[in-house]
Order: sequence, then C-alpha cells, then structure tokens
Amino acid sequence: MNKKELKKQYAQTVKPMGVYQVKNLASGKIFIDSGQNIQGKINSCKFQLSHGSYMNKALQEDFNRIGLDNFAFEIIDLLGPKEDTKMGYTDDLKMLEKMWIEKLQLFDENGYNKRKIIR
Repeated sequence: MNKKELKKQYAQTVKPMGVYQVKNLASGKIFIDSGQNIQGKINSCKFQLSHGSYMNKALQEDFNRIGLDNFAFEIIDLLGPKEDTKMGYTDDLKMLEKMWIEKLQLFDENGYNKRKIIR
C-alpha cells in the first residue's frame, strides 16, 4: 500500500471508545468521563491536569496538591462499533457515562462529577 492508502485506512479505523475514570488514590474520589478515542481522551486529561488547565476545578486542585503519582487512569467500559458506520456515537457515550456516574454516585465527597439539574 502507498502512503495515501495507509492514511485513508487509518482514518477509517474505529478507535476504542468508552468510559474512563480518574481515581484519586489518596481520597478514593473518582471522576468519570467518556470519549470516542478513549486513550486519546485519557492522554488529553493527563496533559491538561499536568498543565493546570483541566475544566474540573476540584479535580485540578487535588491534582495540583498531590500530583500525578496519586491518581489512576483506567478504562471502565468500552462501546463497540455500530453496523452502520454513518451513525454517531456521542449520545451512546454520554448515556453510558451517565449510567456509570449514577451507579457509583460520584458526587460531593464520593467524586468530582457534578449533578445535572433537570428543569
């Protein structure tokens, strides 16, 4: 295969997607998030935390205080590819993420996730 064909094949490859957790090993608090490229999402999270720019302020504050070695990054659920490649995965991933947050009750002292207010 030539370089152009290899790039096209790579672009069409479905990356592992799903839900991951960031666990504070000192306190046991957990943050849940999801992504269509799960390893890329974890790498992005680590990068942002290391540079003090993560969107979740409570998680960022704890990370700044105790450092990377006191956090575990772990994939907890994967979402398989769909038969119809034109279908999106965003809604499915958000639903899976929400199910994990609700199941583990990762609010307040248990975790870094915020409760969604339904109006």
